[in-house]
Amino acid sequence: MSSKISGVDTRSGPVGAGRAVERARDAATGAKQDGGGASSSGVHITGTARQLADLEQALKDSPAVDETRVAVVRQALEAGTYQVQPEKIADQLLHIEQVLAPLGEKSGQ
Repeated sequence: MSSKISGVDTRSGPVGAGRAVERARDAATGAKQDGGGASSSGVHITGTARQLADLEQALKDSPAVDETRVAVVRQALEAGTYQVQPEKIADQLLHIEQVLAPLGEKSGQ
C-alpha cells in the first residue's frame, strides 16, 4: 500500500539500494570489503585539490572588503571626479575569461 502526500511516494526503495552508501562509508573509513581491496593507508590529494585548498585559505585570510579602496572611490563619486575607464574594464573582463577558460574545458563544456 502506498501513501502519497503532495505527490511524494513514501514507499521504500528496492532492497540493496543503500549498498552504494555502505561502500562509500566503508571506503571513507578505510574498511576492507570481501577480505581485500582498500586499505587505511591514507588519503591522496591531487595537485588541483591542493591549489583549491591554498586559494580557500588565502581568501579566508584576506579581508572581505578593501576599506581604503572603498573610501577612495566614495570620495571620487561624491566629488564627481570618478571616471569610468571602459578599456580597463574590458581588459579585466578578458583577463578573467582567459583565466577561467581552462576550467570550463576540464568540466567538458
